[in-house]
Amino acid sequence: QVQLVESGGGLVQAGGSLRLSCAASGRTFSLYAMAWFRQAPGKEREFVAAISWGGTMSDYADSVKGRFTISRDNAKNTGYLQMNSLKPEDTAVYYCSARSGSYYYRPKDYDYWGQGTQVTVSS
Repeated sequence: QVQLVESGGGLVQAGGSLRLSCAASGRTFSLYAMAWFRQAPGKEREFVAAISWGGTMSDYADSVKGRFTISRDNAKNTGYLQMNSLKPEDTAVYYCSARSGSYYYRPKDYDYWGQGTQVTVSS
């Protein structure tokens, strides 16, 4: 069992930055792939970024590539999403997720979810 709690969301101007954190509890977090998804009103939850359990592989949605960086610190049981050059279209609730083994790109592939943190980017 893994529990995830996101933090770090807020209101920023376009072009600004935020760093989201995902604090995990439970055993063997280091063996879990983790990912960030986001969901805007009226839209499906969409993939943002994922990172392998060892942190050696990562992937990003085209919409955030070059602006966002996913990372993890297994010693701290914490994952991060550094978001730079934010755009109004990045506005959404951001969710941290985890699954055992390799990462995938669909919400249905993930077993554990945080409660979400709101990110609002003003123009």
